[in-house]
Amino acid sequence: MTTPAATPAVRVLIADDQKMVRQGFTVLLDAEPGIEVVGQAVDGHDAVAKTAELAPDVVLMDIRMPGLGGIDATRRLTEPADATVKILVLTTFDLDEYVYEALRAGASGFLLKDASAEELAQAVRVVAAGDALLAPSITKRLIAEFSRMSGAPRAPLKDRAAGLTERETEVLSLIAQGLSNAEIAERLVVAEQTVKTHVGRILVKLGLRDRTQAAVFAFETGLVRPTGY
Repeated sequence: MTTPAATPAVRVLIADDQKMVRQGFTVLLDAEPGIEVVGQAVDGHDAVAKTAELAPDVVLMDIRMPGLGGIDATRRLTEPADATVKILVLTTFDLDEYVYEALRAGASGFLLKDASAEELAQAVRVVAAGDALLAPSITKRLIAEFSRMSGAPRAPLKDRAAGLTERETEVLSLIAQGLSNAEIAERLVVAEQTVKTHVGRILVKLGLRDRTQAAVFAFETGLVRPTGY
């Protein structure tokens, strides 16, 4: 009888200019099953170089670093069409305007620096999987708040959305409202696997990496109006 292969550990790179933060997160994550810290970076330039060298699945990226900051580093890491690394932004404030800029630059979610070990590990796993928004209630509020400040819907993005079917557009709207696949399935009275198929097609058609990017897209195209938060 063949033993099933073990699931590979999520490889994590920690980018922060504070040594104590890097070491603290390394200790916490290395103690978690299925997560391996493969390196540390002291600034954005170092994060870009170490990502190329070490091929992490997730980068914990501090926003404020000397030299190349976290937003520009995030953009450099996620711009290539073949980029697979996921960026989890580290911040001190949950409604930090720089966090929204990082999400627009390609980050998949954000985490407060005072998060517990359990929250940190869960965030890494969620972002690595790409199948759910990180902290939906907070992330949704942040995206809504700053998309309200970003002005009129962007025409080029609206053109990209024109390729979606009516049902895909409906699913995208529900993703942006923070609903999980199971909740969307219940709302639309369909099987959860059907929702997963729709989500996958939406990401492919729009050239997006995950649900967080889909939510940002929905707000920026005006598909979901940032009201009621």
